[in-house]
Amino acid sequence: MQIHITGHHVEVTPPIREYATKKLSRLKEHFSRIMSIDVTFEIEKLQQVAKATISVPGSKIHADCKSDNLYTAIDDLEETLDRQLKKHKEKIEA
Repeated sequence: MQIHITGHHVEVTPPIREYATKKLSRLKEHFSRIMSIDVTFEIEKLQQVAKATISVPGSKIHADCKSDNLYTAIDDLEETLDRQLKKHKEKIEA
């Protein structure tokens, strides 16, 4: 699984990159067939935005979360993607 992290008008510091990688690597526990995750961090007015697209065989899963703090946005993003992956896995198995 590859994780690509970029910033749009935001400098992605090593601690942020490490934190995002650690959090998003956990998704592999629930769905082992993840090919890649593309993450983009942005600033919209006063909000920090974390967006991600997960490539899995046959489809793509997208989520974006906003917060005042980028670390909180990453946490919310991980939870949202986890829920979506569980739904996707249930669809495939049914």
